[in-house]
This record gives sequence, structure tokens and C-alpha cells, in this order.
Amino acid sequence: MKLVNKYVDKYGTGHVTLRPEDDEDMWHLYNLIQQDDLVRAPAIRRVQNVSATGSTESHRVRLNLTLQVSRVDFSSSGAPPSTPDQSAANATSSSNSSASPTTASLHISGRVTSENQHVKLGAFHTLDIESNRDVRIEKTEGWDSIALSRVQESCIPGRGAEVGAVVIGEGTAAFCLLSQHLTLVTHRLSVPIPRKASAPGTAQHEKAMVKFYAALYDAFTRHIPYATPGLRAIVLASPGWTRDGVYDWIVGEASRRGDKSLAKSLREKAVKVHVSSAHVHSLVEVLKSPEIVAQLKETKFAREGIVLDKFFRMLGVDEMRAWYGPDHVSLAADRGAVGTLLISDELFRASDPKLRKKYVQLVEGVQQKGAEVVIFSSMHESGQQLNQLTGIAAILTFPLDVEVVEAEEKEAKEEERIRLEQGLDGSGGG
Repeated sequence: MKLVNKYVDKYGTGHVTLRPEDDEDMWHLYNLIQQDDLVRAPAIRRVQNVSATGSTESHRVRLNLTLQVSRVDFSSSGAPPSTPDQSAANATSSSNSSASPTTASLHISGRVTSENQHVKLGAFHTLDIESNRDVRIEKTEGWDSIALSRVQESCIPGRGAEVGAVVIGEGTAAFCLLSQHLTLVTHRLSVPIPRKASAPGTAQHEKAMVKFYAALYDAFTRHIPYATPGLRAIVLASPGWTRDGVYDWIVGEASRRGDKSLAKSLREKAVKVHVSSAHVHSLVEVLKSPEIVAQLKETKFAREGIVLDKFFRMLGVDEMRAWYGPDHVSLAADRGAVGTLLISDELFRASDPKLRKKYVQLVEGVQQKGAEVVIFSSMHESGQQLNQLTGIAAILTFPLDVEVVEAEEKEAKEEERIRLEQGLDGSGGG
């Protein structure tokens, strides 16, 4: 993301103009833009002109529109399964080592707030945000610390996919790219593999496996940017030993075709990992494996996985130090007990400004008391797991009994109620 300009005063009033460049930038914008914000971006409108003779003609006009946001929709790049024939039809030469992921889409809908000759004030429009086009955001509720830190983080140069992963099954493969905030499934492959129950069956099985490996090789060269310097690891994951066969095939085929870059990248970056199932959700297992943790311990998504795993282990051995749910975590924060706060970025997309403000204040409050805050991306598997657990959890620095704390809270509220009633009675006397 490129920061084009920024003017935000100490009260949070102002605007920021950003220029998205890739899928992850679209995700950042999705997390930044909220209902009622004012967003200005390029748009295309179909305009009709009526001539003096009464004939009508229409043409497209590119213009800049400012909307008051009523809805924001994000869609990551999906990948329907393909057959080997489809893969072959789409295949490029293996020398094309700079695979580019399909582009995510971001749509912003709302009423036009600045009239021009083509669009009336108050007209409804949907902006299709494009890469390398400026987007100006003005927040009606002001820029809070979470939004400003998101802007700062999104503009750090040199980002992009850090891990390429292929999750392999018996005749299936899912190609994934992992960046700081996104897990994108860029392609799926499916080849029927017959069982090798008899001698003829064995021959059919081997023939199908060769077809599968060939299709996987072509898909790998198109969907994994193996020669990109920023790519730290190429993960080959499978339940059985298929990953070893795939590794040997790709290295062998690359050598046979004279693709030294691919063979070299695999030898330097490939990590073979055992997983329990050939499903994309197995990436959670992958990121917790010792082979990967050693290489990726400084990345955001690896940190998310490690912290979530620590929370679940704490929940198993000392549940008084592992709390989750907005109300319980807030109670723990009030007592200064939060050591690590786990919170999903989904909570900051709340349509109610008061609810978002509550979570922002919670984050700022525990940070001031020295707690670590880990904001999980809901586009990573670890973030989706946290969302299933209400989207917020905490590892406490000392044990607290939930029932005792709730009883104390109830008692304090009752005492406050009695005090207020007595105060009102006293003021009414005389």
C-alpha cells in the first residue's frame, strides 16, 4: 500500500488517501472503511444522452465519486477445482516463475455526497476499488488508534506472500499463499486416482499418479511465486508420504526441463510437513510444526498460531488463567490480570461505532498496563478459530475464578444501587 497523503489532527479528525497495490491492501481497506465513512475513489458510470432528434445514446464515463458508506463487501480470490486438462490448457512455460495470485475484490456502496454533472446528489452507487487507484477515506467517528496503526502497518514496504503451501491428498492439491494478513487459496487440483487392488489396477494407479504429478507441476509453476526473494518457505504438506513423491517429481522434472531456478528454490525453501488431513484447515498444523516455527517465528501469522496454541494449552491445564468472551475478558482487564490479549480484527468491523469504541478502549487499556495484544486476521485459520471462540480471549498473569469475579461484580452493582436509592431518599427529605 502506498500512503498518498494523510491529514489527521490530534482529535482524530481528518482524512487519509491510500493506493492499494495487491490483495492484502484490499483486505486492509476492508478493515479500515466502515459504515458512514466518506470514501472518494474512481468510478465508471453509464451516462445517457438524448439528441435533438430524440435518439438516445449511452457511453461510459470515468469520474471520481464521494460516497457515504452503507455497505462494504470483500471477496478473496477463490479457486474452484480444476482437472488436468484444464490445467494443461492454462499452463504457461515453467520459466514463468513469478506466479501472480488472482485479485481480491472490494466493493463499497453508498449515497453520493458530492454532486457532479453526471451523478446527482444522493444517488446510490457502488465503487469497485481497483489496484493502483487512489482511495480517500474520511472517518465520521474520527480516526482511532486501531485504524491509524492499520494504516501504518499496511504501508510497510517489502511485504507480500511469505509462504507458499501445497496441501496434497490422494489426487488432490490446494495451492495457498500466506501473507501477514491473508491466506489465499489460489488454485485447486483434482485428479481421479484408482485403487491398486490388482495388477491391472496397479498399472492404472501408476498412470493416474503420473498424470497427477504432471498437472501438479504445471499448477505449481503458475501459482507459487517460488523465485520471489520475499518467499521464505515452500511447504509441501500431506497426510501420508505423497509430499515426498511430489517433491522428487518437481525437482526431477525441473532438472529435466532445465529450470535451474525452480530446482534451486525447492532445495533451499521446501519444507515437507505431515498433516492429519488433506484440507486447507491443516495449515494450522503446518504453522505449528517445529520445521516451520524455526523459519517463520517472526511473522505475524506464525505468532498468531503460537499464541492461540498457548491459550488452548492454558485452558486445558489452568482454566482460571484462560478467559474468553467480551464480558469475561473485560472483567479480567478491569482487574489488571490480562497478560496477553487475543482479539480478532472482525470485532473492529462492528457496524455499531459504540461497540468498536469499546474494543479499541479495551486494547488501549491493557496495553497501558503492559499486556501484549495480538490482533488476529480472520483471513487466517487461527483467526477463524478465535472467531469460533467469540473473537476475543485472554491469557491471564494470575488465576481468577470467573464465578467469584462475577459474584463480586453483582455485589458491587447491588451496593451501588442501594447507595443511589439512599441518596435519592435523603435528598427528598426535609
